Amino acid sequence: MPLGTVIKDAASGLVIADLSDHTPVTVAKGGKGGFGNSHYATPTRQIPKFAKPGMPGEDIQVTLELKLIADVGLIGFPNVGKSTLISTISAARPKIANYHFTTLVPTLGVVRCGEGASFVCADIPGLIEGASEGVGLGHDFLRHVERCRLLLHVVDVSGSECRDPKEDFAKINEELAKFSPELAQRPQIVVANKCDIATEEQIAEFKAFVEEQGLEFMAVSAATMQGVRELPGKVYNRLKDIPPVPVFAAQYKKAEKAAGSRSFTVAKTAPHTFTVDAPWLERILAGSNVDDYESLQYFQRQLGESGLLDELVRQGVEENDTILIGEYQFDYIF
Repeated sequence: MPLGTVIKDAASGLVIADLSDHTPVTVAKGGKGGFGNSHYATPTRQIPKFAKPGMPGEDIQVTLELKLIADVGLIGFPNVGKSTLISTISAARPKIANYHFTTLVPTLGVVRCGEGASFVCADIPGLIEGASEGVGLGHDFLRHVERCRLLLHVVDVSGSECRDPKEDFAKINEELAKFSPELAQRPQIVVANKCDIATEEQIAEFKAFVEEQGLEFMAVSAATMQGVRELPGKVYNRLKDIPPVPVFAAQYKKAEKAAGSRSFTVAKTAPHTFTVDAPWLERILAGSNVDDYESLQYFQRQLGESGLLDELVRQGVEENDTILIGEYQFDYIF
């Protein structure tokens, strides 16, 4: 599995494991191996005709959800310049075009700020109003933001698409809050993009609005590189004060088995008919040749040692009564 995969129980949705590092994780254990017939060979029984099949492994239905591991996430409406920005500050080369939803999958880029100083940035495809409810590809996009320690909220400050940058800013934050209240509290730097085609009044008004929210503001132009060169250093310094990438704690607990591996139940399902529920015994039968005397003796010893014969007697089994064990049928003989 790629790093960042979150494994959840399909039925409850609870987190089983978060593969956020290279620590091995066992979700379901394999079954114990059995023994071939050679294991039971003795000087007097040189070719035994029975074996012991292996035990089945654990069976669990899971869902696998990839949440990208990135220090910084670029969020914002479609066509605000996120892809252009990540292509200027990293070696990432996303498709860039002047139409909405050019980017259909998140793009990761490593941003280097100097010798030994770098961070991973993710271009999260354009969010839209209603994303938290699954509109568009809302959930597919928002789940990747959960990993990011810092959000670069990119806004088209010029209003080139006849949208109000203040409303865009508010709507994206509203979608974050609806998706996850914790995500709405994630640190943000507001990046006012396209300032090369914005008026000074537009930039000043939006800057005052952002700073009223208690957030840091940067005016840039990804197209002309205005203010872009200063951005990586500012982001790197901010990351120093932010905790590591969030890891999702395990919530799922395996149900403990109520009985041991050699447990069984016996029920009288019809006159002179008893049904035995014992999966372990069915596996022994599968590896036994009931037409062979030694093999049959081995099987009968298992019946006696497990206490199953005593339970049949306690429930009133009689000579020639039928015993059903899985797909097998026997006559009870004293």
